[in-house]
Amino acid sequence: MENTSKKIANYLLQIKAIKLQPSNPFTWASGWKSPIYCDNRKTLSFPEVRTYIRDSFATIVKQDFPEAELIAGVATGAIAHGALAADKLCLPFVYVRSEAKAHGLGNQIEGFFEKGQKVVVIEDLISTGGSSLNAVKALREAGCDVLGMIAIFTYGFKKATDGFEEKKCKLVTLSNYNVLIETAVEAGYIGSSEVETLKKWRVDPSVWGI
Repeated sequence: MENTSKKIANYLLQIKAIKLQPSNPFTWASGWKSPIYCDNRKTLSFPEVRTYIRDSFATIVKQDFPEAELIAGVATGAIAHGALAADKLCLPFVYVRSEAKAHGLGNQIEGFFEKGQKVVVIEDLISTGGSSLNAVKALREAGCDVLGMIAIFTYGFKKATDGFEEKKCKLVTLSNYNVLIETAVEAGYIGSSEVETLKKWRVDPSVWGI
């Protein structure tokens, strides 16, 4: 798994799915100032990268969740990745909206599933964990047996870690913030002097840069 984590981190940096700018921070939708920005949707534009992610997801499902009967992608960022993994595994696929539609059938879960099915949820990014766990909640309320979640990348915030533990949802990620920073330094994307800034931000991002 260590080799996978570093390879994913390298891919994300190479294709600029993750950008590191400690001296020129981004502003997230939440209003947080951040020295890092992650857009894993870019991985879909690179066949080698998306194939490696697909195969890595499939391998983890087989190893960690061999009883899986259904793959669910979290809308919108993980729909394509989830569908690719489900295809590789020859398993059915559904995706979960952030909330039920206000028209039509009013679905929050799109696709065919049955109560009691054992589900693995695919996500592209774990930040605070709120939207990801919302998808888990929707599936459980619909009668599915959620075995766990697999994501491409996590920032490793304590809030997310605590949230997944509280909801008793196993989380496995292909790569993470610590591996990313280590890889970025080794590859020359950032200097060692910027590492401290990146580490401080991760401790309490809500007040960093204010």
